[in-house]
Amino acid sequence: MPVKIHIKEQPKTFERFGAQWTPTIQVLDPDGTKRHQFEGFLPPDDFLGQLKLGLAHSAFARQQWKEAESRYDDIVKTLPDSDAAPEALYWAGVSRYKSSGDPTALQQTTEAFKIHYQGSTWAKKASVWAK
Repeated sequence: MPVKIHIKEQPKTFERFGAQWTPTIQVLDPDGTKRHQFEGFLPPDDFLGQLKLGLAHSAFARQQWKEAESRYDDIVKTLPDSDAAPEALYWAGVSRYKSSGDPTALQQTTEAFKIHYQGSTWAKKASVWAK
């Protein structure tokens, strides 16, 4: 549910959520736990990618591994050039591993990073999973 909070009209609410700059977008679980945050204006595909990343992180936090994997995969497939895609590829692999317990999922993710996003921080993080 989108909520707009104006810093000058509701400064206490702005502070409560730890927003440091405008706009600040947060994705919260139904219980109010923050799962993802990003600041500043973004082009539409990057904005959408960050929103989708927040929903995927929320599913991951609830240990809904299949849902999380599906949401992360969707970002990689539909928004491959967005800033969210390398992170989504990483967490999709982690979600597959968590779901199955099979380390092959992590190794396959490392191989995918050799083709896509090889210079990203997320590729570096996944590199420890190589065979």
